[in-house]
Amino acid sequence: MKRVLSIRVLLLALLAFPAAPADDRPLVDCVDPMIGAITLSGYGGHGLGKTFPGAASPFGMVQLSPDTVTGGDNGPGYSYHHETIEGFSFLHMSGIGWYGDLGNFQAMPSEAVSKFSHSNETARAGYYSVHLDDCGVSAELTALGDVGVIRFTYPANPRAELKFDLARRIGELRRAKWFSRQELVFDSDTEFHGLIACDHRDGGWGRGAGGVDYAVHFRGSVSKPLTDRRLTGGNTNLVLHATFPTRKDEAVEVALRVSFAGPVARSPQADGIRFANLLPRARAAWADGPFRGLVVKGGTERQRRIFATAVYHASLDPREVNAPLPNGFTQKRTVFSGWDVFRSEMPWLALRNPGIVKETVESMMAVMASGKRDTLPVWDLFGCPSSCMVGNPLFPVMLTLQDAGVSFDERRALEMMVATTAKRGNASCGYSPGSLSQTLEYCFDDWCVARFAETLGEKDVAARFAGRAQWYTNVWCAAVGSMRTRQADGSWLPWKGEAAHGQGTVESNPLQQGWFVPHDVHGLIGLMGGAAAFAAKLEAFFEKAPDDFLWGDYYNHPNEPSHHVAYLFPYCGKPWLTQKWTRRILDKAYGDDVRGLCGNDDVGQMSAWYVLSAIGLHPVAPGSGVWILTTPLFGRFAMPNAAGGTISVDARDASDPGNVYIRSAMLNGKPLNRAWVTTRELNAPSGCRLEYELGPEPNLSLFTEPPPRCTRETRRRGAAGNKATDR
Repeated sequence: MKRVLSIRVLLLALLAFPAAPADDRPLVDCVDPMIGAITLSGYGGHGLGKTFPGAASPFGMVQLSPDTVTGGDNGPGYSYHHETIEGFSFLHMSGIGWYGDLGNFQAMPSEAVSKFSHSNETARAGYYSVHLDDCGVSAELTALGDVGVIRFTYPANPRAELKFDLARRIGELRRAKWFSRQELVFDSDTEFHGLIACDHRDGGWGRGAGGVDYAVHFRGSVSKPLTDRRLTGGNTNLVLHATFPTRKDEAVEVALRVSFAGPVARSPQADGIRFANLLPRARAAWADGPFRGLVVKGGTERQRRIFATAVYHASLDPREVNAPLPNGFTQKRTVFSGWDVFRSEMPWLALRNPGIVKETVESMMAVMASGKRDTLPVWDLFGCPSSCMVGNPLFPVMLTLQDAGVSFDERRALEMMVATTAKRGNASCGYSPGSLSQTLEYCFDDWCVARFAETLGEKDVAARFAGRAQWYTNVWCAAVGSMRTRQADGSWLPWKGEAAHGQGTVESNPLQQGWFVPHDVHGLIGLMGGAAAFAAKLEAFFEKAPDDFLWGDYYNHPNEPSHHVAYLFPYCGKPWLTQKWTRRILDKAYGDDVRGLCGNDDVGQMSAWYVLSAIGLHPVAPGSGVWILTTPLFGRFAMPNAAGGTISVDARDASDPGNVYIRSAMLNGKPLNRAWVTTRELNAPSGCRLEYELGPEPNLSLFTEPPPRCTRETRRRGAAGNKATDR
């Protein structure tokens, strides 16, 4: 017989998340955290979305979610294809590979794992619930900032159970810890505090290779006295076991406040935090934060659900932690998946919430200033020493922030950028021996330094790095008509063909990586033999991609090196092909079910690409000040810009799915004949109004003005006096 939640629970859920017609329903209520919540491999590459379905708040510290697995490359700790739940832990990361990390303080209303049914599972922004079949307990989760609350609803039972596993950690090397330690102290039968100190020698990020050490301080409460309790495992593998009698449908709440900075002063109970009053506040945090002022009209219910969830996933990190670093520095934000998020998520946040980008940049600078790293972070979790992936991805984020006109210590930032290139950059020979990926990424990073320095009037630095940015030409091999890896002695790496993976490329092949010259697309066109040859190769790159856009040898949406490529067509005179292919990717590479992400979400990057492309713009070179236009998905989109104006996009006849091409365009009431706008135009205090007429056939005479070369003029600061909104 199918089990259901109590009437009280269902009424609460309905009150918190009211139903409404698709077009009028608030976007926050269209969020479905189940989208992408599967780690299942067998699809090539690194599996699917790897998001978690649990409760979180925007950029919040606590991300409280069910765990179906510990171990293996299952970063979120949950995968839809699993059949049992082992507990509910208070800290997670979304969309990540490399074995993941966090997953601390796991609570479970039984000693053993429990089977569950997806038919009894619900997930919304700030809320998750499930029924555990084996123990007959329903679990509900909500979270806000540094607090999470679990409400377990028990059946009548003279010896109901509750277990806290303080040693468990996602990405752990083994269940038994050797170097980590835990503390749990009960201040009364209902209140407790403690510490979980995690040592990378026991695993975590990269199963320990990421070098992540951190301490979770916590203070919590249980709404029912725990008089019958015992501790096992000592101070390295600490587990609490408690039993107590329960009546039918009795709710027992576990509330926890966490800190990475030091002991927690007050418990949730002391602040009067209960599930019933935290849940509406969690939803309000989403409605009044990432969704504030977002207007979306038109589109199907499926498209609105995907879009809303993409906004949600792109607003989970970088989370606020205020964690201390050596030498008195504080890292305000962490979980920075740099190589991924510099491409779409950080540009989106710079438009939507530049304050988050500012705090992220300053937090990454604090890591280097503390001496914990001698370069700016590439992938950051509590200042970890790991340089996961390639390049110096904080450089384009800094440039994006500068382009948005947000004030920060730019002089110090430039010093750190230059110092970083001395240790993480192309060699004096003009490339990175043995690595095509590093060479091309570093060339773009050098261009970022040049543009950043130019804005500050540092002409010598700008000239030096502008020259280095052209070193991408050193790895163009005319003999094979492709980018190709050079070895230390200057010879070419043996050639296996453009589509063969490896060959000095990271998670890609020379064909996929070879498009990464975002700072000089015009120069790349010249290397390839001109616009016609460039366009022919680009078209073939997309035509040979699989219809479902899963991992492949050609256009590869599941992985980031391809994410700017659909926006290259305007550079070779065929902007309508950007419109064609971005629409096809939006339709085919994304869905509104658990398999709705064709690759790892990578802390929101995959989702942010959807958000930007659905509203009809995306940068090729983040921080350049140039945004390439494409066909918007919705009839109307609007949001506040960073200067107090409004960005609005109106597309006539967008409701017809066959109308994928822009037939005519207006910018602020005047005809627009270029497939790009600038940050300055988007962030104008008077607003930016784009109007399109759509149709089923391309207008080959529209958008004839090509995108400009990336110069200082096109990337002047976005707007004076930008405000950090939606904090």
